[in-house]
Amino acid sequence: MISILGAGKMGEALLSGLLRAGLPASSVTVVVRREARAAELRDTYGVAVVPAAEATKSAETLVVAVKPQDMPGALAEVSSLVRPDQLVISIAAGITTAFIEQRLSAEVPVVRVMPNTPALVDEAMSVISAGSFAGERHLTRTEELFRSVGKTTRVPEAQQDAATALSGSGPAYVYYLVESMVDAGILLGVPRKTAMQLVTQAVYGAATMLRDSGEHPVILREAVTSPGGTTISAIRELENHGVRAAFLAAIEAARDRGRELGALSAGSRSPARLALPAHGPRQAREPRLPQTSSVPRVTGVGLACGTRLFRP
Repeated sequence: MISILGAGKMGEALLSGLLRAGLPASSVTVVVRREARAAELRDTYGVAVVPAAEATKSAETLVVAVKPQDMPGALAEVSSLVRPDQLVISIAAGITTAFIEQRLSAEVPVVRVMPNTPALVDEAMSVISAGSFAGERHLTRTEELFRSVGKTTRVPEAQQDAATALSGSGPAYVYYLVESMVDAGILLGVPRKTAMQLVTQAVYGAATMLRDSGEHPVILREAVTSPGGTTISAIRELENHGVRAAFLAAIEAARDRGRELGALSAGSRSPARLALPAHGPRQAREPRLPQTSSVPRVTGVGLACGTRLFRP
C-alpha cells in the first residue's frame, strides 16, 4: 500500500503516473485537507481518501508531498505511527532527511526526492538521496515509483539544494526563455501563435538532440553557429547583456532559497547564517553583469517556482 500525504501538483502527478503504470487504485490512499479536493480525487482516480492516521498505519510506503513550511505539522500528526519497516519519501524542497528522521519515533528509512512539474506529462527528472537508515532496496523502491512519471538519478544529499535549483526549478527557466523568444518574434512581426509554435518546437528539438546525441551543448551550439552568420550575432548580444551571468546568479539564488526554506521549517531564527563554502560569502563570488546591461538581475526564481510545486 502506498499513501500520499498531500495531493497538490506533484502529489497528484505521482498518483496519476502510478495508476497509468498499472498500480491498482485499491493500492493507494491519499490524504488531503479539503473535502472538495477529496471528492475530486475519488471521482477522478477512484482512490480512497482517508485521515492521515489511517493512511500511515496501512502504508508500506508513505510519500509526504506537502509544502516545506507544512512539513513539521504533517510529521507531528503521523510520527508516532510510522514504523521501521515502512519507507518514508519526502518531496518537499529544502527539507533534509535528518529533519524528518529526528521527528519520527523510530529508525525509519527516509528518502528525499526532488521531482519537477514535467511529471504531469511523464517527463520528470526526479533526484533521489538516501537518509541515514535507507539502504539499496529503499532507493530501488523509490526509483520504481518515480520512473512512472519520468527519469530518476541519485545524488548525495549535500547536492539536493543545487539539484532543486537546476532541475526542480529548471522548467520555469525554460518557460521564461520561451516567453522572451516569443515576445521577440512578435517584435519582429511574427504572429503570436506562429511564434509560439516555432519556439516550442525549437526548444523541444534542441532538448531531444541534447539528450539523444550525448554531445556537449557547446558542440551542438557550434554546429548552428556559422562564421559571420545570424546565430553568432545573436550570441554576441546575449553575452553583451550578461545572460550567462544572470543564469549563474539566478540558479545560485534558487539554491540559497532552498537552504532557507529548510532552515525556516526547522525553526531557525537565522536562516541566512547557514554554512557557506570555504571561498567566502555569496556576495564575493557572484558573477557580475556588465554595467551597460539592460537586463535586470534575477534573484527570486527559485522561490516562485519551488513553492508552487507543493500545493496540498
